[in-house]
Amino acid sequence: MPRRRKRTSRSLVQQPDKPAVFTIGYAGRTREDFLKILKDHQIEVIVDVRRWPTSKQFPDFVKERMMKWVPESGLEYVWMGDVLGGYRKGGYASYMQTEEYRKAIKQLAALARKKRVCLLCVERTHRACHRRFIAQSLLQLGFRVVHLEE
Repeated sequence: MPRRRKRTSRSLVQQPDKPAVFTIGYAGRTREDFLKILKDHQIEVIVDVRRWPTSKQFPDFVKERMMKWVPESGLEYVWMGDVLGGYRKGGYASYMQTEEYRKAIKQLAALARKKRVCLLCVERTHRACHRRFIAQSLLQLGFRVVHLEE
């Protein structure tokens, strides 16, 4: 049986000179698997972009718990769900046109130029998540975006 390749964005290889921002969804992952993926990619900061950072199905990923175990694991935890979270009145694409969104993207970009950042939400694939919209904005600012979907 052929060996299965890890699924990551080709942009990592195609644009090595640009700063990278990573994205990940935690659905179906244990805390240990999640941390291993982040450490394998030398992530320094988890930026939580969930509007409502709670999870009954995955209790380790509740914001208050993450604020404790993420730093204990040697990573930083930043919650930006108030300004980058999904479920916006009028839709996310509409929200992207607001000054609040533009300001938040600039703040995220400034952080990503200093440290290796990974955006966090629940959906395992970025195609089913508002991370895809944030990724578009970051690409326009000259970042590479790598979706960790292995």
